[in-house]
This record gives sequence, structure tokens and C-alpha cells, in this order.
Amino acid sequence: MDLNELTNRSGEWLRGSGPESDIVISSRIRLARNLADFPFISRATEFDRAEIEKVLRERVAEINEESQLAYLDVNELGGLDRQFLVERQLISREHAESEGARGVAIDAGERVSLMINEEDHLRIQVMHSGFDLENAWNRIDDIDDRMERRVTFAFSDTLGYLTACPTNVGTGMRVSVMLHLPALVITRQIEKVFRSLQKISLAVRGLYGEGSQAMGDFYQISNQITLGRGELDLIKQVGDVVPVLIDYERRARDFLMQESQESLHDRVSRAFGILSTAQTISSEETMHLLSSVRMGVNLGLIPDVEIPIVNELFIRTQPAHLQKINGSELDTADRNIERARFLRRHLNHEDGASEN
Repeated sequence: MDLNELTNRSGEWLRGSGPESDIVISSRIRLARNLADFPFISRATEFDRAEIEKVLRERVAEINEESQLAYLDVNELGGLDRQFLVERQLISREHAESEGARGVAIDAGERVSLMINEEDHLRIQVMHSGFDLENAWNRIDDIDDRMERRVTFAFSDTLGYLTACPTNVGTGMRVSVMLHLPALVITRQIEKVFRSLQKISLAVRGLYGEGSQAMGDFYQISNQITLGRGELDLIKQVGDVVPVLIDYERRARDFLMQESQESLHDRVSRAFGILSTAQTISSEETMHLLSSVRMGVNLGLIPDVEIPIVNELFIRTQPAHLQKINGSELDTADRNIERARFLRRHLNHEDGASEN
């Protein structure tokens, strides 16, 4: 897999082609698995990690014909390429920043990734654009079955799948949906929504999962506990609450349009104006302003801008993407200048914008 080619398109999580994609960015299911014959990663020696990576890499190669997976040795990737994969939601920050033998297998459509030697020996992830948990589950269940025919996973008849973190014991499943909720933020209802979710044992995380900030008004909603719950039960738990959140966000948008349309229009127009004229701009400010623009486009307040373009700008202005597009590593100040130039070129439809 040539990572440079990926810079020319959006990843699956920002493709914007799935159901309810104006609000639901992506649906993701992750399974944590460990080989029965090896200690957990936290107790594994360097030799153990190398053996685990070798065994799983070979088993992944056996299912490659059906899944079209490309394997990357994460330990051999430079820091920029590892961060690039994090920005595309294909590996976790922990996987990028750890050391020793580890890898990731990715399908051509970037819907499937299998992380080897992350917190667990194997993390299988399937991600679909929009609100599409059912198809994500069907795909990951098939991959899990094919892997389990080739290796023996650590499993207890009493507890279920054994995982490095106790909260994953049981199914080893994390079901998450990423939503774009700018109107709930503007109307200051977001904290009330989060408190309600916590009462029903759902976690709210930022853009890059646990411990990350909610940049660009993106929030991940996921289950917290798997023990004693079946896979379909967990999918239903998350799946049932998402339509409620979609309804809340749409009502908040309708309220803003009815009660303060001029103020809202001013907000999104100012955001677009800054993005299309700035000479230097940070990644954080870009995400914040693009969030307003994305909502404005969906509400018909900004003409001649399409959602796929806005989605593309969310990812291609991230630090690693920007540097790979530029073809060289840049310090923070130069990145901010290059980011502003990139935004002006694409939002103002300047010559050469389609070449990158």
C-alpha cells in the first residue's frame, strides 16, 4: 500500500456517503482478541511480541485473497507515516507511539484494519461511512470467524474472550458511532446529552478515541462494558440511542434557523471567510471553523460548496496529511502557513486545487 496515494482521497470515516451522513460521520465496530499461547502485551517479552506479530501476520495473509488486505510493518514506518494512519483512523495513537514488533493490515477501501500488538494481540476494526452498524457487524463477524479458524484465541467458558483491559472482557467488542453535533454545542445542550448517555453506560470520547478532545464538534459514542452482554445486544444499545441524538441535533439546527438565522448565517459566513482568506491558521482553529461551515452547507446557508469538499478538508489539513501533500516535513509555523494556502486554494477554487 502506497500511503502517498491515500493523501488524494478522504478516508472512510469522512467519505460522507452512508446513511444519515449529514450528522453521523461513521460507524465502527472493534474486536479485541489475544492468542491463547502467549502472555498479554503488558507481560510479553520482545521475543514474544515478535512471535505474536509473525503468527498473526501469516494468518492475516491466509485470508488476504478474500479481504484484499495490505500489510504494513508499523515499527518500520517513520513518525510522519504513523501519524498519517492515526489521522485516517486506521491505527490508534497508542499503536503509533509504542515500540517493538507490530503491524497493521488495511483493505483498499480503508474500511477494515487489523492492528497487531496494540493493547491486545489483535484488534480487528471495521468502519463504515454514516449510520451503518449492521453492515459493519456483518463484515467484522466474518473476519473474526475466518481468523478464529486459523488461531486459538484466549477464551473462558465463564467470562468469554480474555482481554488486556477488564472492561473489554466478554465479547471484546467496542461499538462506536461518530457524530457531528455543532448545533447542540451552540445551544449549550451538549453536556445535558452527555450526562444522559453516561447514565445508560455509554461513553463519550473525542475525535481520536479515549483521552482525546472533541475537535470540530465530532463526538464518538460507544459502549463502556462488554462483560455479560451479547454482540447484538451491544449493537442495539448504541444503535437505539443514535436516532435520538440525530433528532436532538436536527431540532437544535431547526431552532437556530427559526430563532436566530441571521446570527447563525453570520457565524458560518465568518467561518467561511476566515478559512478562505487566512494567511496562517492552526489545525485546531481549522477544525472549529470547518465544523461551522459543514453545518452551514447542510442547512443551505453557504452556496457553491459541497459536503465532500468540506469533509476532505477536515482530513487533508491535519498535520501529517498536510506534510505528505507538501512532500516534506514542516515545523508548526510553516504548517500553519501551508494549511492556510491549501484552504484558500480549495475554497476559492484557485488553479491547481484539484491537482493535490
